[in-house]
Amino acid sequence: MATTFESPRPAQQMEIVGAPGPADPAPLGLAGFALTTFLLSVHNAGWTRGTGLAWLGYAFAYGGAAQLLAGMWEFRNRNVFGATAFSTYGGFWIGLGLWVLLGAPHATSTAMADNDLGWILLAFFIFNTYMLLWSMFVSQAVLGVFFTLEITELLLFIGNFATTTNLVKAGGIVGVVTAAVAWYTSAAGVVNGMAGRHVLYVGKPLSLRTAKS
Repeated sequence: MATTFESPRPAQQMEIVGAPGPADPAPLGLAGFALTTFLLSVHNAGWTRGTGLAWLGYAFAYGGAAQLLAGMWEFRNRNVFGATAFSTYGGFWIGLGLWVLLGAPHATSTAMADNDLGWILLAFFIFNTYMLLWSMFVSQAVLGVFFTLEITELLLFIGNFATTTNLVKAGGIVGVVTAAVAWYTSAAGVVNGMAGRHVLYVGKPLSLRTAKS
C-alpha cells in the first residue's frame, strides 16, 4: 500500500518486483515533528510553568535528527515530497535550536529576538505555502498537517514582528492542533503499514493527472 507521504511515482522508478524495500519512514518523521511542535506550542500558548526550553533538546534529537533521517530515507524511497518536507523541517528544528543557543544571547532586547524569529518563521511560511499546495496530491491527512501548520506559522511570524503576545499565544494553540493532526497521521501510517490496509482514515489525494487536465 502507499506510504504516508508517498505521491505517485513514474513507472520507471518502481522498485524491482520481489526486492524488499525499506520500511516507511514517514510515521517517524511525523512523530518527531509532532512532539517537538507540541512542546514548543504549549510554551507559546502560555500553558507551561517551566523554563520554556523543554522543547530544545528534542529540537536537536527528535524533531531535528530523527526527522532529518526520515527525510534521507524518503530519498531512498524516491519520494520527493516526503524527502523535501522531512529534511526541511528537520533542518528547521536544528536551526531553531542553534539560534536559541548561539543567536538569541546576542539580542539586546526582546524586540530584537522577536524580529529574528519573525524573519525565520516568514521564511518557513513561504516554504510551507507551496508544500501545502502540493500536499493535496498526497492525502487529506497530510493536507491537514500542512494547512494547520500554515496557520500556525502565519500567526507566529505576524505576532513576533508586531510583538503581540496574543497572536503568539494563538499561534501556540493552533500549533497544538497541528501537532495533534501530525500525530494522527503518524499513527495512521504505523497501523496502516502494519495491517497492509487502511485501518485509520487518511483520505484520498487529488490526482496529478486530474490537476494537469
